[in-house]
Formats: sequence, structure tokens, C-alpha cells
Amino acid sequence: MQSAVFQAPWSRQLKLITALSTALLLAIPLILTLKTPESPSPLYSIAIALPLAILLFCALFAIRGYTLRDNTLLILRPGWKTAIPLDGLTEAQASPSAMQGSVRIFGNGGLFGYIGLFQNKTLGRYRAFATNHDTAVVLRFRTKTLVITPDRPEQMAEVLRQCR
Repeated sequence: MQSAVFQAPWSRQLKLITALSTALLLAIPLILTLKTPESPSPLYSIAIALPLAILLFCALFAIRGYTLRDNTLLILRPGWKTAIPLDGLTEAQASPSAMQGSVRIFGNGGLFGYIGLFQNKTLGRYRAFATNHDTAVVLRFRTKTLVITPDRPEQMAEVLRQCR
């Protein structure tokens, strides 16, 4: 299989959640810094640093795109990649409604992406590397289900089906 590259466009909802969350996570340390008492406690210093650490941590896990290469799906991140072998892939289907009704079990629900472990009635438990629910592609393996959101979902699903 030759290499295929797909972008991960952000939905308007993700842009809004990320902008509001970023503003809040920057405002908290700013306000606390402006109101710092003469001898702040260690907890006060943690309260200043923690929102910035959360923002940085989540930014490091943002989804920039997807690459298919050598029977492996690469999730492109800022400065690194998550590799998912496609061995055992049984189905790849574009499904714009795949993430509807999902509950986040563990992960990020909207700061730079929808990333982590989710569950809904249709898919059961699944892992998401998503930036736009409307472009969802469901990858079913023998033992797991993944959801990704490339810019061209039908084309991505077709390329993935060729990997089976």
C-alpha cells in the first residue's frame, strides 16, 4: 500500500470549546498572579501552574492529521505520531453519526480534540482520535473499535478497506 495523507479539520464546536477553555485556562493563572499574597502557599503556586500545564498537555495530544503507511494508521500529533497497526481490521465505514450519544469514559472531551475512550449504544466502547464528529470513520477490529475524523471520510474508508 502506498502512503495516503488526510487532514483533521476542526469542527466549529471544537474551535469554540478550545477557544473558551484556553481563555479560561490562561485567565486563572493571570488573575491569581495579579492577586498573589505576600507569602503565597505552595498550593497557591500549584493553582497558578496547573491550568497552564493542562493546556500544554492537551495541546501535545492534538490531532493534526492521519497517514496510512505500510499497513499502519499514523495519528499525527504536534511533533510525534501514534501508530496503530491495521492487522485485524475487519471493517472501515464512514459514519457521520457514529459519535452521537457518546459518553466519555476517559480522555479529552473538546480541548484540541475528542481523544480517548468513549462509549455509546451503537459502537459500544471505542477509542476516538477525533476533531469533527461529522467526518467520522469507524474502524472495527476483532478486539477493538476506533473512530477517526479525516477530511475525506469516504476516501479514507475506501483506502482502509483495501488494507484488510
